[in-house]
Amino acid sequence: MKTEQIRNFCIVAHIDHGKSTLADQFLLKTGAISEREFREQLLDDLDIERDRGITIKAQTVALRYALDGVEYELNLIDTPGHVDFHYEVSRSLAACEGALLLVDAFQGVQAQTVANAYAAVEADLTIIPVLNKIDLPVTRIDEVLEEIETVLGLDPSEALLVSAKTGQGVDALLQAIVKRVPPPQGRPDAPLRALVFDSKYDAYRGVITYVRVKEGTLQKGQRIRFMKSGTEHEVLELGQFRPGMVACDRLTAGQVGYVLTGIKELGQVHVGDTLTDAARPARVALPGYKKPQQMVFCGMFPTNSTDFEKLRDALQKLSLNDSSFTFQPETSDALGFGFRCGFLGMLHMEIVQQRLEREAGIDLVQTAPNVTYEILTRTGEVLRIDNPQQVPDAGQIAEFREPIARVTFIVPAGNIGTVMQLCEDRRGVYRSTEYLGPERAQIVYELPLAEIVYDLHDKLKSATRGYGTMDYEVIGFRPADLVKMDILVKGRRVDALSTIVHRSVAERRGRALVKRLKKEIARHQFEIALQAAIGSRVIARETISALRKNVTAKCYGGDITRKRKLWAKQREGKKRMKQFGEVEIPQKAFLAVLEAGQDD
Repeated sequence: MKTEQIRNFCIVAHIDHGKSTLADQFLLKTGAISEREFREQLLDDLDIERDRGITIKAQTVALRYALDGVEYELNLIDTPGHVDFHYEVSRSLAACEGALLLVDAFQGVQAQTVANAYAAVEADLTIIPVLNKIDLPVTRIDEVLEEIETVLGLDPSEALLVSAKTGQGVDALLQAIVKRVPPPQGRPDAPLRALVFDSKYDAYRGVITYVRVKEGTLQKGQRIRFMKSGTEHEVLELGQFRPGMVACDRLTAGQVGYVLTGIKELGQVHVGDTLTDAARPARVALPGYKKPQQMVFCGMFPTNSTDFEKLRDALQKLSLNDSSFTFQPETSDALGFGFRCGFLGMLHMEIVQQRLEREAGIDLVQTAPNVTYEILTRTGEVLRIDNPQQVPDAGQIAEFREPIARVTFIVPAGNIGTVMQLCEDRRGVYRSTEYLGPERAQIVYELPLAEIVYDLHDKLKSATRGYGTMDYEVIGFRPADLVKMDILVKGRRVDALSTIVHRSVAERRGRALVKRLKKEIARHQFEIALQAAIGSRVIARETISALRKNVTAKCYGGDITRKRKLWAKQREGKKRMKQFGEVEIPQKAFLAVLEAGQDD
């Protein structure tokens, strides 16, 4: 295939604006699948994607399309829409020359639409605005076109109207892709440089590496080198996704496909690496990707301690397929051996946990999530803290800093006051308000990340009856009056229940947490004291009373001394049990930390 006949493009949009449905129509219209094979969300191949109805992994497919007697190769990358998976979008943009910016004809421009449009502009892509869902009984086409011009700065006359559900306007969109998206740059005869933009593990064939050939030609049987790791391998198989894996003999400059080299060791393939010819290597590697910054951390421990190695293998395979998540071993007094895992957000964390439980069949105990903090010590050292256990003594801390995010809300004009109150209650700093039309406004606040990731999205949806959307970007760290709050169960500190909170809400959070724990921890044969403490100062306490057995049930009347002896004996037994008895803490108790924060 000649380079001039190749078009690489991706579909970007806010969540639920119809990206996957449009991708399905492209497959159908270009003959990649038949009517009989057609089903909704065809490219979403993970079970969890189909269950939730959202795209989590970017998917690639090569389409053949004929226009005016010339056959073109259209390489499509379908991307996720949720803010937690924005890293997947940024990787996809690096492998394309054009982007279809999809906008719902009724909902209009939303927070993620703005974020994805800016990302496409930064990547220097040709943007084609597309209004989807024009078949809806109620649409706002003229208003939405005006929003595209005022908010995104794109020419509304270039926008195309389609219905991904019925297929209306899809043929015109395919023609626009061929005419407007520029062909890829790069010479097929130059030294090979191919960008690794994704990978996954196959139990039978090893690591499948997804590549976009920028320059040169990649052939079967060729000896290639990974420039980052320095390892050399032979190309056993290469091909394209149509939408299944179809083998071919070569991939030339501009094409997108997969490479199989028989690699079994997971650490040898890195997303963002460059493939080159071992005999005629390129001098300079491709720029690759900026490393994703994990901002939410939690501990994951196997319920059965013998599953530790199984969990490690599952995490390694998952991190190959999802390079935006990290893990490292950690030990907890309460939970034993496990891993400290880092995620881009709460939905990302939830998805990883569900994939581990489904795909690897491991029962997990998950600790309450927390964000990354910075501590400036009295010696001038700056520590990055992703686990409350790493917080040094208060006497060693000169400054405690928390991550701050710039949050963009797009809400109905009637809900501005409610949303502003929501942000003020979470220590937000107001920045600006801009009206996008008579009915909608964009509000910008700076908020602590810890106040965003737990439940702000849910509260926003409730406050705006589902019409409000938000997007956030971490902008740095700022000093704050933060403290580490420990939870003591029967006088012993439970490390997995420790959290970092703002001093102004510490007492309220502590009281809510011990009350919640009192409901979750079952009664024992002895009394259990639950305490929340900052350093050595106890700020809240609840007591779980002991189970009482009526030891005098068989004593009918008679002398009271007999009963007193039995009661004294019972007291002695409970005293001994209190000294040596272990308190069983259920999984739900570890999630109570999160729920107590939401109750605030």
